[in-house]
Amino acid sequence: MKILVTGGAGFIGSNFIRYFLHKYSQYQIINLDKLTYAGNLDNLSDVESYPNYRFVKGDICDSELVNRIVKDGVDSIIHFAAESHVDRSIYDPAIFVKTNVLGTQVLLESALKCRIDRFIQISTDEVYGSLGREGSFTESSPLLPNSPYSASKASSDLLVRSYFETFSLPAIITRCTNNYGPYQFPEKLIPLFITNALFDQSLPIYGDGLYVRDWIYVEEHCKAMDVILHQGKVGEIYNIGGGNEKTNLEITDLILQKLNKPKSLIKHVKDRPAHDRRYSLDCSKLRKELSWKPETPFEDGIGKTVDWYIHHQDWWQKVKSGDYLKYYEKHYLLRESY
Repeated sequence: MKILVTGGAGFIGSNFIRYFLHKYSQYQIINLDKLTYAGNLDNLSDVESYPNYRFVKGDICDSELVNRIVKDGVDSIIHFAAESHVDRSIYDPAIFVKTNVLGTQVLLESALKCRIDRFIQISTDEVYGSLGREGSFTESSPLLPNSPYSASKASSDLLVRSYFETFSLPAIITRCTNNYGPYQFPEKLIPLFITNALFDQSLPIYGDGLYVRDWIYVEEHCKAMDVILHQGKVGEIYNIGGGNEKTNLEITDLILQKLNKPKSLIKHVKDRPAHDRRYSLDCSKLRKELSWKPETPFEDGIGKTVDWYIHHQDWWQKVKSGDYLKYYEKHYLLRESY
């Protein structure tokens, strides 16, 4: 099988590529990534020499490039590439619409022309909007996004659905809860707080800190994608969750405990606009139909994550400083031809 992974130099995409290369030595993986601020080839330095792996620097909005890649025998597309940080979407919505909506349409059109076997759209629980204290979103819950980021993802989901319904494109949509683990860009809550706390810097918490998210260790998401790619039913939507609902304060307290740092590092800051109060997914469909369930308890996963950031300070210090971007500008000015 030849798989095109978009956004494979990002956090979840790079973990997925590593997982698949280790498990499926007979598969070929092409990683198409624009290498924006959150794309980091250091995430894949341990597998970059694998003979069944190839990196192509490029934009998913570039239809000519996408068509050349897909026409070269691609069987499946797993579409991770996206602008994904809510805060950034508030200040610059346009790039989110371009990448997440137009970029998805370019990929869908190429997939349709080349008659690929599977198109997997990696989406988010944020498309459902906000929940109160009770209940969970199912795959049939209405889409009520509250940020430009989640609205752009909901839009791309609807495009994927339309290509299945109108053109019979063999597409599947997945919606996952918050991921955490190695190689996560340190603007996100868990890596930001770990790396700040290590140097006794403040941990900025929005509002009262009681916003609730469900957390899944990134390797468990990769395992779910494995099952969905090989056994999932086209035209379906699958929620993927870890079953670990935590407030931001609970997450912060746990990180401080593991690093033996004082709570005085916590700093409450002004809340962001339209901040969703709670996310929760009902993942019974994936469990019942495809026999998948997460296996990493949150305590174990967060412990492994803290240890990883402790022992990989060279990686995240380079990321925080932006030095890795300067390296790519020098060495990857020209994309690999296709």
